[in-house]
Amino acid sequence: MSTLFTILAIAFMIAVAIVLIMGLRNMMVGGPGNTSQKLMRARVMLQAIAVAVIVGAIYFSR
Repeated sequence: MSTLFTILAIAFMIAVAIVLIMGLRNMMVGGPGNTSQKLMRARVMLQAIAVAVIVGAIYFSR
């Protein structure tokens, strides 16, 4: 069970980093603000899920 949580946590952290980079790239090239807003909202959601998975991993590893 702990390995599953570890893999999920790493996957969500990578997803957060990818969405963050996409949002920053969109802002740097002067892309539409609406797209940047959607990407940053997705990043916040992914971060919340990642934190929940990490808390679950800590809880179930005890």
